[in-house]
Amino acid sequence: MNTAGLPAVYVAGVGMTPTGKFLDRSIKQLTADAVNAALADAGLAVGDIQAAFFSNATQGVLEGQTMVRGQIALRPLGIEGIPVYNLENACASASSAFNLAVQAVRSGEVEVALAVGAEKMFCTDKAKMFSVFDGAWDLQDIEANKTTLLAMGRGIEPPEGSTSKAPYSLFMDIYAAFGRFHMREFGTTQRQFAAVAAKNHGHSAHNPLAQYRNTYTVEQVLAAPPITYPLTLPMCAPISDGAAAAIVCSESALARLADRRRAVRVLASVVATGSTRKPEDVGQHVTVKASKLAYERASVAPQDISVAEVHDATAIGEIVQSENLGFCEFGAGGALAESGATTIGGRIPINTSGGLESKGHPIGATGIGQLHELVTQLRGEAGTRQVQGARLAIAENGGGLYGIEEAVCAITILGR
Repeated sequence: MNTAGLPAVYVAGVGMTPTGKFLDRSIKQLTADAVNAALADAGLAVGDIQAAFFSNATQGVLEGQTMVRGQIALRPLGIEGIPVYNLENACASASSAFNLAVQAVRSGEVEVALAVGAEKMFCTDKAKMFSVFDGAWDLQDIEANKTTLLAMGRGIEPPEGSTSKAPYSLFMDIYAAFGRFHMREFGTTQRQFAAVAAKNHGHSAHNPLAQYRNTYTVEQVLAAPPITYPLTLPMCAPISDGAAAAIVCSESALARLADRRRAVRVLASVVATGSTRKPEDVGQHVTVKASKLAYERASVAPQDISVAEVHDATAIGEIVQSENLGFCEFGAGGALAESGATTIGGRIPINTSGGLESKGHPIGATGIGQLHELVTQLRGEAGTRQVQGARLAIAENGGGLYGIEEAVCAITILGR
């Protein structure tokens, strides 16, 4: 099935806060900034919103707000009397909220919908802060899960001194195991992971909303403090606060916009759940399956894509997902990154925002943050990080872990 015969759906406006560590800002304040920016971008008012989809993953753990988060965050803005849905899908929460907003508009139920994600993760209690990740996998079988996932890294022995003595998330050990699996199976090198990180930090230097805007050479990335082999600090996404919002609308609602020429069409929005597979069955990865469905629905192919935002909680993720999205053969993602093909001006620019590693990763907002970058690129408004002639864009956003891969994957394809 493709979307050619279905009602057209558009992104009318986007808004995003800077990403960083904001002890003095609340979820309500971050949400308000993103929503107001998206409404202003679209030229619409609060009264135009007919349904809202709010994503957040950590507020229950960190603040005790376990229910009705969206209603509480949005009521101060005057968003009331309409359906407000609360979404949690780990790091793919915001993309899932966007997917449901698209479905609501495409079905004809509403003409204008809001998708917004907000997250406030940073706190001074480090143990509590890192505990937010504990619920992103099956808690009833932790030891078996850990054993299975960490076993993927067998065969590559971490060098002495390549593990941080400071606390870090267990997920970094798991991502590192994925990286060592890639090294063992395909000959990928730590230097190639470093090339991804150096490229993304270089991109974020031109993004005023990025958490980090300092550049690194490959050598500096390799020499940075270790986290867990093969990862060093600049290869890993930071703890982040922030919010992002998108206004989704129908063809008939375009007439209300301040400038309908800035609207970007949603060609595909797919959410898929992972499945049970063997590690070596890379062609059965949830992202491979979801992206194939998205390409089919959008009637495009990987070689048609102008720019991509992918889920790089670590640099390893970008290499793996560039393969899963079909930008190169399986096992060739490291060489692709090292060749310069994924930088701005290359064959397929990836993470022009700086990616999660450098732009930041407020997990309940990340997916819409990716779409903010892609809409900006497709409008030709990205300034010094602009991909020239960008016409088609794809976002890949993964969340949680189940078995040996992400529990959920969201793929969005946008076009002009």
